[in-house]
Amino acid sequence: MGYVGWRPAQEVLVNGLRRLEYRGYDSAGVAVADGKGGLEVHRAAGPLDNLVAVLPDDGVAGTASGSSAALRATTGMGHTRWATHGPPTDRNAHPHTDATGRVAVVHNGIIENFAALRAELEAEGVELTSDTDTEVAAHLLARAFAADPDAGLTAAVRAVVARLQGAFTLVFTHAERPDEIVAARRSSPLVVGVGQGEMFVASDVAAFIDHTRDAVELGQDQIVTLTPEGAVVTDFHGETAKTRPFHVDWDIEAAEKGGHDFFMLKEIEEQPTALADTLRGHLVDGRVVLDEQRLSDQELRDIDKVFVVACGTAYHAGLLAKYAIEHWCRIPVEVEVASEFRYRDPVLDRSTLVVAISQSGETADTLEAVRHAREQKARVLAICNTNGAQIPRESDAVLYTHAGPEVGVAATKTFTAQVIACYLVGLALAQTFGTKYADEVAREYAELESSTDAVARVLEAVVEPTRALARELAQSKAVLFLGRHVGFPVALEGALKLKELAYMHAEGFAAGELKHGPIALIEQGLPVVVVMPSPKGRAILHQKLLSNIREIQARGARTIVVAEEGDETVRPFAEHLIEVPSVSTLIQPLVASVPLQVFAAEVARSRGYDVDKPRNLAKSVTVE
Repeated sequence: MGYVGWRPAQEVLVNGLRRLEYRGYDSAGVAVADGKGGLEVHRAAGPLDNLVAVLPDDGVAGTASGSSAALRATTGMGHTRWATHGPPTDRNAHPHTDATGRVAVVHNGIIENFAALRAELEAEGVELTSDTDTEVAAHLLARAFAADPDAGLTAAVRAVVARLQGAFTLVFTHAERPDEIVAARRSSPLVVGVGQGEMFVASDVAAFIDHTRDAVELGQDQIVTLTPEGAVVTDFHGETAKTRPFHVDWDIEAAEKGGHDFFMLKEIEEQPTALADTLRGHLVDGRVVLDEQRLSDQELRDIDKVFVVACGTAYHAGLLAKYAIEHWCRIPVEVEVASEFRYRDPVLDRSTLVVAISQSGETADTLEAVRHAREQKARVLAICNTNGAQIPRESDAVLYTHAGPEVGVAATKTFTAQVIACYLVGLALAQTFGTKYADEVAREYAELESSTDAVARVLEAVVEPTRALARELAQSKAVLFLGRHVGFPVALEGALKLKELAYMHAEGFAAGELKHGPIALIEQGLPVVVVMPSPKGRAILHQKLLSNIREIQARGARTIVVAEEGDETVRPFAEHLIEVPSVSTLIQPLVASVPLQVFAAEVARSRGYDVDKPRNLAKSVTVE
């Protein structure tokens, strides 16, 4: 985060970094103009509170230290780190400075050619003091600025980024320019906040939302120069760049815990609203419409194959997209982990549609998959939760999920919003292909709208019983998850949540594969979560899963069964029964995933872990 204006910069930065800590929490630091022609830098490994303890006391800090001049500074930058180069120590924390301490830089991403640049600097006698790739940027800027101070800080930054390879967002300040901050963006998110006599720059609007809701999203390979009077945006070659201003339609209360013990539980409970907001406004005159569409109906009708690319939780949403699109549109759909997509040379052409799913819109692997698809002339449709992010910018069509800010690192409301968005894409394609008539589209859309009430009912009924069950099973060594049809991606997602949050062995399996290997894992007392299909909508699969439950129960497993209300046939085989509303087949993943989210969060808390900030994970993965 960077700030230039009239407020005490240190206070602005610390409060902003608290809202960015979900992106990285290995270490933190700030640098502010010291009022004496220099910069004052404070850094600390560990959570943000460790930094606060060593800051000058201004009401947000802990113990007093340092100069009071820093408290009056109105220009500065801050950073919370998720380590890539070098362990999370004080000396590797950002900001990094040059040898004189007059240049400071914070950085997200990876500078891929840093080793060559480091060797070049060391050959010139520069002593680097950290293990990071970031520090080279500070020394390069100091050198570029000293070579031609009259050209200005922006010109020096332009010279630096011309030397860098990789994905990066950099924010620079120089002691000789105390009322100026310059930031550069390549493939890593950066947004500018526009205030009255003050300007902000950050990875996420949440950092400055209590000061302004007016923002500008920076595009690829752009540089922004901030002064209290405003912002000037240019590209890496110095040409004036087009920008895309937008107004944030949520306030700071949406990014606070709202009385909950942790953000994740609040976000789980926000799912009915997230689903309703994602659906709202997408059925117009009997047709499903996307938020942005730069493809004609004929171009869509020419599509004969769909690839869905995504990572992590978004990949599980993509698996559910496959069921919907193939069922409604009768065209083949492949779902692939984005990190593997471009490396296996997939067969793509103008008749291929690539659906890219990313909460942040900046996920590095997914972004590179999008770029590979476009190079092969494929059409690209993005599903994203972040307005103006890079993936939607580079896509032919966009559908935004309107889940609002999600602070918990483990995705919850963004997952269910992505599933609904995938279904909307399926309906939009079906009406264009002519495989669904208008009345059928309206009927399916109404079914999607009913999911909001169904999820609300689940939240009312299962949260507390599921938390109690989680506390009972919290010390288990492992948990297995089984499902069939749309229940299989739910099983995968349930297992992922437990791995992310509770650091325990958890695996999701297609239940039909049980006897092909996984049944060897079943032992006395092992918890097995079974996601049951409807006995009405999927009667054949229901019977087969009943057989699977008998098989694992006979071997001593503890069965936790997620089944629809009124399914009495499953009750004798469920040691713990979690009942969810009876809904259509495609809606069931939305109601069945909620108790698994709650279960994972409570297991993690019972084991003493930070639910919102699981170790080694960051919310947005902006490097490959």
